[in-house]
Amino acid sequence: MSKPMTKTQLVAALAEEMGTDKKAAGAALDAISALITREVSGGGAVTLPNIGKIYCRERPERMVRNPATGEQFKKDADKVVKMTIAKALKDSVNG
Repeated sequence: MSKPMTKTQLVAALAEEMGTDKKAAGAALDAISALITREVSGGGAVTLPNIGKIYCRERPERMVRNPATGEQFKKDADKVVKMTIAKALKDSVNG
């Protein structure tokens, strides 16, 4: 498995794909990141065409176990960010 792409590499690839400089590509990436963060933290969802849907889901209060000690305790309800991958991306990876 190869290493994940870093932000610097992503900005450089985005700049090349857009035909612009790295500063503009970095600003675009930061803006998209901020929009997704704001929308998902507010309880909404964001669909990235051909990539997937990012959303927030609430988890109920539940019993969990400490694997080191085996002790069970109650974990409060919380929220978790999820992503559903689009069929187009799945097909491109598997095809």
